[in-house]
Amino acid sequence: MSELDHLLLGSCSFTAEGWNKTFYPPGLKSSGYLGYYSEQFKTVEVDSTFYRIPAERTVRGWFAQTPDDFTFASKVPRSITHEACMVDCDSELNAFVQVMSLLQQKLGPLLFQFPYFNKKAFLRPQEFFERLRDFLPKLPQGFQFAVEIRNTAWVGPELLDLLRKYKVALSLIDHPWMARPTELMRKDDVVTADFVYVRMLGDRYAIEEVTKSWDKAVLDRSRELGEWAAVVDGLLSRGLKVYTYVNNHFAGHSPETMRQFLAMLREKQKCSQGREDQVANRLSIEKHRVV
Repeated sequence: MSELDHLLLGSCSFTAEGWNKTFYPPGLKSSGYLGYYSEQFKTVEVDSTFYRIPAERTVRGWFAQTPDDFTFASKVPRSITHEACMVDCDSELNAFVQVMSLLQQKLGPLLFQFPYFNKKAFLRPQEFFERLRDFLPKLPQGFQFAVEIRNTAWVGPELLDLLRKYKVALSLIDHPWMARPTELMRKDDVVTADFVYVRMLGDRYAIEEVTKSWDKAVLDRSRELGEWAAVVDGLLSRGLKVYTYVNNHFAGHSPETMRQFLAMLREKQKCSQGREDQVANRLSIEKHRVV
């Protein structure tokens, strides 16, 4: 089995302004978008669930339109992460998980995307950690969860140990407010579950000054993609499943970014395999010399 078999690479959403021009075939109706998308990529992160719990009929439709090995990651509703911020929202969380479980084996991680918190919301990070500490034990069993933080100074041993205790993944993100992944990984082991959740988000406000149509890449993010390829390659080498999602805001057109990223990752793995083969050949030669 190739290490890339543990990579699930997809987009943050399967529809966007401009995709009908360059990604979807001409004349394809929007009702066919998900089916076509699922033929190109193995997973998608559903953004619409951030705004409301989807109807059962909607979720059953997602299931019916995709192959058996397709995976849906999904954002937890903002009413839980932003409005209630984990307080008195057990029934809503359970209702959300129950509806999403209709995806059966196609259901992947559920993401708690928290906003940036100023001191008015939490005077000290420990106040948020305490709330998280009370909340995590209530998570339904048998599901994968990830937590995304937008306060870069909060990512450290206290948060990582808490997430690790409950096997919840820390979302590693490319975002202007957050530290680069290699910087985070030099300081701590950021793996807190048996899978890793990566999001290449980019700078939404900066790119929207350039374009608001997502039919093509408008920024060269090759350097950042190379960094992410090295990070993901290292995580895959540890035998971890790595869910990786790319936003249009990263460079302008997530399908193009995904293909570029995958090519970089394959090249890295090819080089790694070549070095391993060289070492094996050298050992074999030395062994025969000894004999």
